[in-house]
Amino acid sequence: MFARGVAVVLVQPQWGQVRNMATLKDITRRLKSIKNIQKITKSMKMVSAAKYARAERELKPARVYGTGALSLYEKAEIKAPEDKKKHLLIGVSSDRGLCGAIHTSIAKTLKNEITNLSNAGKEVMVVGVGDKIRGLLQRTHGNYFLLTFKEVGRRPPSFGDASAIALELLNSGYEFDEGSVIYNRFRSVISYKTDEKPIFSFETVAGSESLSIYDDIDADVLRNYQEFTLANILYYSLKESTTSEQSARMTAMDNASKNASEMIDKLTLTFNRTRQAVITKELIEIISGAAALD
Repeated sequence: MFARGVAVVLVQPQWGQVRNMATLKDITRRLKSIKNIQKITKSMKMVSAAKYARAERELKPARVYGTGALSLYEKAEIKAPEDKKKHLLIGVSSDRGLCGAIHTSIAKTLKNEITNLSNAGKEVMVVGVGDKIRGLLQRTHGNYFLLTFKEVGRRPPSFGDASAIALELLNSGYEFDEGSVIYNRFRSVISYKTDEKPIFSFETVAGSESLSIYDDIDADVLRNYQEFTLANILYYSLKESTTSEQSARMTAMDNASKNASEMIDKLTLTFNRTRQAVITKELIEIISGAAALD
């Protein structure tokens, strides 16, 4: 007994021009999309350039706050004793993205500091200035957060913003012994460096042996100076980070615009070649049909 097999042959219509027309429509749609994106990136670059120019102008006088605030720490050689265990980390970032590795560099430094300090047996708490830091560390280091601050980076930072952050930190009830403010220090339009500045509690400053080189300092005066120093360092860090962010966003948008131009050129070339192929094929079909009639 033989089994009868049936062979089914599927004949696909050779509608190449239909496929090519669909390809042309896809390329046209993609070209339009990339051109719209390029308009957005160019606009963002112009806005960032204007904000960067303002931030750079305001950075120069703000640097005096940072260097002046640390003069007492440096001259009095204030250091936290080895037996002190509570360490505070303040990461300065913002709420806005599209600025390269500005936020990830702060998050990476915070992760390394948390690991090193925890391995040394110290209690570590983190204060996040800017929503991007919270988003980057919430999943892996969410239990270390003491405070987070939003609405950072939408407007140029002021000393009032730094004072509000310092006041909220001092009123949180967490008594740290020493700490670090981690921020991006502006170097040039295309360069920045993740840096940190030390901070100390009132008890650490008051208990320093080298503080005796100054005249008698009242406890209230020293406490007020310590709180003012904290606000100064935060203000300086916010200004440095804002300038670095605007320059990085300007560079990132410039690179994005250049990449969009390259994609537009390649797609335009592909579109022209595909259209030429469609026209050539249609001409061949017309000539072949006319020759067949003869």
